[in-house]
Amino acid sequence: METVHTGDRLHALRNLMKENKIDVYIVPSEDSHQSEYIAPCDARRAFISGFSGSAGTAVITHDKAALATDGRYFNQAGKQLDENWTLLKQGFKDVPTWQEWTVEQAEGGKTVGVDATLLSSTEAKKLAEKIKKKGGGELVGSTVNFVDSVWGNDKPSRPNEKVRVHPVKYSGKEISDKIADVVKELDKKKAAGLVISMLDEIAWLYNLRGNDIPYNPVFFSYAVVTPSSATLYIDESKIDDEVKAHLSSSVLIRPYSAIFEDAKALGASVQGSPPRKFLISTKASWALALALGGDQNVEDIRSPVGDAKAIKNEVELEGMRQCHIRDGAALTEYFAWLENELINKKTKLDEVQAADKLEEIRKGKEHFAGLSFPTISSTGANAAIIHYQPEEGSCSTIDPNAIYLCDSGAQYFDGTTDTTRTLHFGKPSDMERKAYTLVLKGVIAIDQATFPKGTNGLQLDVLARVALWKEGLDFRHGTGHGVGSCLNVHEGPIGIGTRASYTEVALSPGNAISDEPGYYEDGNFGIRIENIVLCVPKETEHKFGDKPWLGFENVTMTPLCCKLIDPKLLTEGEVEWINSYHTKVFDKTSKFFQGKEEESKKLALAWLKRETSKL
Repeated sequence: METVHTGDRLHALRNLMKENKIDVYIVPSEDSHQSEYIAPCDARRAFISGFSGSAGTAVITHDKAALATDGRYFNQAGKQLDENWTLLKQGFKDVPTWQEWTVEQAEGGKTVGVDATLLSSTEAKKLAEKIKKKGGGELVGSTVNFVDSVWGNDKPSRPNEKVRVHPVKYSGKEISDKIADVVKELDKKKAAGLVISMLDEIAWLYNLRGNDIPYNPVFFSYAVVTPSSATLYIDESKIDDEVKAHLSSSVLIRPYSAIFEDAKALGASVQGSPPRKFLISTKASWALALALGGDQNVEDIRSPVGDAKAIKNEVELEGMRQCHIRDGAALTEYFAWLENELINKKTKLDEVQAADKLEEIRKGKEHFAGLSFPTISSTGANAAIIHYQPEEGSCSTIDPNAIYLCDSGAQYFDGTTDTTRTLHFGKPSDMERKAYTLVLKGVIAIDQATFPKGTNGLQLDVLARVALWKEGLDFRHGTGHGVGSCLNVHEGPIGIGTRASYTEVALSPGNAISDEPGYYEDGNFGIRIENIVLCVPKETEHKFGDKPWLGFENVTMTPLCCKLIDPKLLTEGEVEWINSYHTKVFDKTSKFFQGKEEESKKLALAWLKRETSKL
């Protein structure tokens, strides 16, 4: 993680600000618009600041520059930001949010600028009110992105990858049925239509997948559904005859560039008494809302498509189960190989070489379609960097006598995986074993939770932390995030954590969610254990309040690190959970190695037997 010197870039951007009479310029966090992974051409915040983490907003004045990010990225930002930048560590009591810092800089009637396509309509309205309340000037949605102007010809071109059909044998539901469900929502709200800008929602709604954004099988597009029509806005060069035939009976195809002109026409069409408004997601851009005519024509809502997508149908749930079995076998083969190379062969391997080997193994699994995020292959102190990404030429050699943390996942046609395992190939310290076991207790507590319908992720979060809290320990990231089905590995609207947004939507049967507490000592080691669980109905002896009761089904099939477990810190029930889990892992994944002549498969089977033996 090298520091990028940003002085010249900031100087050029400030000149543009002066020419356009902008005093404060916002470069929003890319993950607030579509997902945490973006096409290289959209990495504006990284270009202007040098910080490449997925979450962070940059704010620039004529003489200051600040970067706000959360606890996952404090270490990374500290290394990547140069002397031109102030790091705003979000979550600390005396540190302003980027919005508060922007408002402070705008005091005295100063004008704030932003690319209106990159800030949500909801956020823009709130920020504009705060700026005016504190004596600031206008919030202006720029028609030109200043960072793009500074980037110039060096900016990567927009991807133009082909789109592919995601058949019903994987999606579990026809396009026509999904569109019909959206129309029902429009009828309920007496709305003129729904305009969709979130790429994973469009891919899910139209049973399509693409490759425009690394790790996320989505494509650049917009969509509009009205009571009488459904439209996909996409560059026609991206779709072939198969895709056209797939859409023909249900969906009209329009050029991607036509969305804003069409939005103006749609907005004009609903004027009257009383007007029927268009619905847009609370994450939709300010530019899209303005094109539709603003508040008089638009209602911001939590997307009904996003809500529907988060509740997997039976086909998608079974796909998640099956892809995690194959993926678990791939991880077992990888960990067995890695241990053999480091301990028996004394091979010197760096973090990237190890990650590349894991990808090679995964590629051999049925329905493999790519990685779901960059593999976090981290040794020793690097494991304490929560979203560490090793880079060729600058990463560390794996130390067999230190903690090794591997957070990785894959896209399969029938599902998406995300698994973290922390291992030690030598003799772990007492603190490492203690921390690992406390984290594991949190994993088990979430996995075993039984809760009434209506419970949200904020209410469950404490279960993952209570064992750590008793020792004065904690972690600075969420406990769980939603997972897509051959879609974004981080999927809303549900999650487990302390975010206020996790109170908006209760957990429901069909949700796929991660269970991933951790503990990190800066400069020393990091521990995280992550399983994917499915929210399922639970039978209970009693039915208080006549409510349905829910729990979780674990689908991740990869052994834990027994060497790092301290049984003295476990209850009898927790030991029973671990042994039961390991029996299931062995039963479901050993078939990939039994009766195989390849040395790698023999190694994997021996490793699997050892790691799943009873505590």
